[in-house]
Amino acid sequence: MQKLVACMYNIQTENNEQEKGAVCLKSTAELANSIKTKVHKNRVTVLEKDATLTFIGAGRSAVVFKVSSEKKALKVFFPDCIHIAKEEAAIYNILKGNNYFPQIHESGDNFLLIDYIEGDTLFECLTKGIKITEPFISEIDQALLSAKQEGLNPSDIHLRNIILTTRGDIKLIDVARFRQTKNCRQWKDLKKAFTRLYKKTYFPKKIPGFILNAISYLYKKRFPQIGFVLEFF
Repeated sequence: MQKLVACMYNIQTENNEQEKGAVCLKSTAELANSIKTKVHKNRVTVLEKDATLTFIGAGRSAVVFKVSSEKKALKVFFPDCIHIAKEEAAIYNILKGNNYFPQIHESGDNFLLIDYIEGDTLFECLTKGIKITEPFISEIDQALLSAKQEGLNPSDIHLRNIILTTRGDIKLIDVARFRQTKNCRQWKDLKKAFTRLYKKTYFPKKIPGFILNAISYLYKKRFPQIGFVLEFF
């Protein structure tokens, strides 16, 4: 049975008067189906969406919106990536009750409804100059260990899927690759860079986003042998 999401907005009454503040219940699937996007050269444009959704961001496989008046995020997958929705939903269900990860509330053929996490990704922390401390690194280690104890293999751990919340704790998102069998070095390299570079007094604590993106591109596409120095970004 589909859950319903409460949306506050004006509706038209039979005598053509506006009744403000009425509640319209829409299913999560209806909200997901209201979203129309266009992808061109890795740029995502939202063409249509329900008025109750606020755009948060886009990734390689999906777009994410905050549901108005609720602390929930709706992740809608692109048509060629809908197979990922089922996989990520299964992993979030394995992680249910784990406070290091958002909780899943509902899933469908092309969407997930999960907790909305307020805070900054570690990528945003670097661009804003928010200090990343050793306790944060230890907390991320603990989060990944807790996932491993559930039989998962955390992969694709990078700065954009680690969030420092407004409460000062750590949350990890985008878990679709947590059942991969390959050995992922990203988090190990990030920790090396934190120790050997970021902690040094001379290392800048605020870095422009375009520099971070450029270094990430070089590491992933051109110079993987550089190792942890570039993977930090």
